[in-house]
Amino acid sequence: MSRFDHRKYKPAPKVTGFTRTWPDQEITKAPIWVSEDLRDGNQALLEPMTVEQKQKLFKLLVDIGVKEIMVGFPSASQPDYDFVRWLIDEDQIPGDVTIAALTQCRDHLIDKTFDALEGVPRAIIHLYNSTSTVQRERVFEMSQDGIIDIAVNGATRVKENARARPGVHWRLEYSPESFSTTEMDFAVRICEAVMDVWSPTPEDKIIFNLPNTVEQVGPHYHADQIEYFCQHVKNRDSVIVSVHTHNDRGGALAAAELAMLAGAERVEGCLLGNGERTGNMDIVVLAMNLYSMGVDPELDLSDPDKIIRVVHECTGIALHPRHPWVGELVYTAFSGSHQDAIRKSLRKQGDDEPWQVAYLAIDPRDIGRDYQAVIRVNSQSGKGGMAFLLERDYGINLPRWMMLSLAPHVQRESEKITGELGSSEIRDLLFAHFDRQAPVSLVDYSVRRADEGQKISVTVSDHGQEFTLEGQGNGPLSAFVAAWNAYTGEDIAIADYTEQAVSAGSDADAIAFVQIKAGTIRIPAVAEDADTLSASMKAIISAINLSREADETGQRGGLTALAG
Repeated sequence: MSRFDHRKYKPAPKVTGFTRTWPDQEITKAPIWVSEDLRDGNQALLEPMTVEQKQKLFKLLVDIGVKEIMVGFPSASQPDYDFVRWLIDEDQIPGDVTIAALTQCRDHLIDKTFDALEGVPRAIIHLYNSTSTVQRERVFEMSQDGIIDIAVNGATRVKENARARPGVHWRLEYSPESFSTTEMDFAVRICEAVMDVWSPTPEDKIIFNLPNTVEQVGPHYHADQIEYFCQHVKNRDSVIVSVHTHNDRGGALAAAELAMLAGAERVEGCLLGNGERTGNMDIVVLAMNLYSMGVDPELDLSDPDKIIRVVHECTGIALHPRHPWVGELVYTAFSGSHQDAIRKSLRKQGDDEPWQVAYLAIDPRDIGRDYQAVIRVNSQSGKGGMAFLLERDYGINLPRWMMLSLAPHVQRESEKITGELGSSEIRDLLFAHFDRQAPVSLVDYSVRRADEGQKISVTVSDHGQEFTLEGQGNGPLSAFVAAWNAYTGEDIAIADYTEQAVSAGSDADAIAFVQIKAGTIRIPAVAEDADTLSASMKAIISAINLSREADETGQRGGLTALAG
């Protein structure tokens, strides 16, 4: 048998005996968010957090709006115990936040958990024991009834401790650990046995947390399990159904989201997906999923960079640049077609209309990002990207024919450096290749009205020698071209031009793009100056010089990316 043999494994049996409705449901409300960062997240670290790091992370969770926070396993860990005492003794728990403490179904651990929580105004006691077939048969070697006895005894001990401490709002959370690999009828039976001990009401509900402890089934299968439970558990109006998904198959987020469709009201997870093995469900991503559908996540994620920074400081885990919603490169487009679509969509996006921008699922500004990194240029980029950067950073709107002429130079430079080009480098390439103010240069000019159009007198320098040209045309530019043709005997014409005022990144206040036609070819050029007319005159000079350069090198055709 091959070492890599799929026959070692078998699919999970189908969930039957319920009515599947979750595919037709919609999520319209955020779940109750529960952070497991200080328990599952901390347990998964090579170097567990110090008390000081836990304090910092707890404050972050409170700041973003998490209302239920698992603070650890105080009966089994002295650092967890010390941290819980700091929270209570230093009055660090806001009035709208409830902390939770985890404990196994053992009397001495339950008792110590309550000792750790002495003086707390409200708390959740999270009780759990393993219920899956493999745990029962291969680990504990116990029957279903024996496993139920463990849970019932634990719930009874919790209730006794709670009654001995009146004045505190105690809530019970019970988890049949490895719920996803537990028989569904047994999962319901053991939860109902715990319910009978606690006696919840619609006003004071019990929490049944149904953990996908090790993800071994698809998210659709998990949703079936959750809906089965919701349809079969008694006193459903006295129960909060909670889910706790892991990412072993890469489906923690999908499993949690589909579980909400199936009836789950509460979701446990970690910021940015920290947690055992492949991690817990990522609270940030699920919240942003809801946000992007128009559902208020009831968390403040407007500053994800702060979340990323604090989580890294506390866990030592760096964020992948492609991490959903908040990674460094999530809102970055290198592809030329993507860049062009983004640029066009942003121009048409209205301030008060629903977000509709190609390749951007949300407005990056919503979470503290700006458009600076949305479009970046490398060798895979196209015309739209470089045009976007020039427009954004310098107010330069490239005409399409100049985009086509500039693009090959940008691509070659990016390939040469095998990296990314910024807007300043692209601007430098534009002027390096399409602005030539020598050997012919503009010295001075004057324009006056004529009976038909305008007359111009232009002084130019050619290789240091000045001479004056005069001509007439419909406007100053056509008059200049007429004067040039009359003086040189050439036959150039303006095929296209555009001028615009600019204010950023340059001492000039205007920029002009001109495309002259010389015979059968077109020569694009650019220039800038203090005013649009001077910039346009200089752009014509640039085109003339570029035409001469091409003649001298035999490369004239290379200047005509838009011939005809």
